[in-house]
Amino acid sequence: MSDQATTIVLIGPPGAGKTTVGALLAARLGVAFTDTDAEVEAVVGKPVADIFVEDGEPAFRALERDAVARALDDGAGVVAVGGGAVLDPGTQQRLAGRAVVYLETGFATAAKRVGLGQARPLLIGNPRATLKILLDQRLPVYQRLATITVSTDDRDPDDIAAEVAERLAQR
Repeated sequence: MSDQATTIVLIGPPGAGKTTVGALLAARLGVAFTDTDAEVEAVVGKPVADIFVEDGEPAFRALERDAVARALDDGAGVVAVGGGAVLDPGTQQRLAGRAVVYLETGFATAAKRVGLGQARPLLIGNPRATLKILLDQRLPVYQRLATITVSTDDRDPDDIAAEVAERLAQR
């Protein structure tokens, strides 16, 4: 089996649980876990929110694109990509032929999980309205890229990870 076939990519909006479910899924499968936002922070040495404020979204998106490419090139494991990473055409091409799991989250659940006090740089200003716009913009991309879709609303992260593992085993 190729590395491409053994890489599992988690996509979804802010608050979908990509990091939490990704770590649980990787542990369940006995593989490495990579969170591309954490990789960007490690390279730059500052939080994503600070990169947005100090360097701008285009700088962050370039760093994110590189982090996703590195994670996918590094081989097998579970990779959680930032909610907006899938908007990049190059990233979309890199995801072709891979197991891409869309962690589907409704607006109310995403808004509750994201909260107003967390450092979500794209949600500055009117977080609820901005989140709605992001979901509307990204939803068709998530749906198109997904090979598996798992609902996360009102569910325990471990149950979600178990369902993803089961669905992957059935492929």
